[in-house]
Amino acid sequence: MAALRYAGLDDTDSEDELPPGWEERTTKDGWVYYANHTEEKTQWEHPKTGKRKRVAGDLPYGWEQETDENGQVFFVDHINKRTTYLDPRLAFTVDDNPTKPTTRQRYDGSTTAMEILQGRDFTGKVVIVTGANSGIVKFSVSD
Repeated sequence: MAALRYAGLDDTDSEDELPPGWEERTTKDGWVYYANHTEEKTQWEHPKTGKRKRVAGDLPYGWEQETDENGQVFFVDHINKRTTYLDPRLAFTVDDNPTKPTTRQRYDGSTTAMEILQGRDFTGKVVIVTGANSGIVKFSVSD
């Protein structure tokens, strides 16, 4: 992207490439949103991956965030004496999606302790079993 090169950042070969007509922007507090110029709409989720992102950390050394008279945020690179509306931290965004477990529940109320422990080595460990119908059991596993 020419905007990234202008901001002094290299273009990446990312799987998060935006479709034509889309632009990645940030809010004042660092949340990333996406502008679809074709349909004149914005959204929080990446148009291809569905991920939400936020910028990580402070601005790079020599950069400053300012607001113009219309309330639009822009960034000043004092080292290279450039001004841009593109947040230089966009190259270092982090996913905001909480990770969801991909495995299904394998056990239910009829599962025995032996089925759960099968194939696991608890040598030298102390095990406490709770939730049984006869109280709490503590035992040590040894060689």
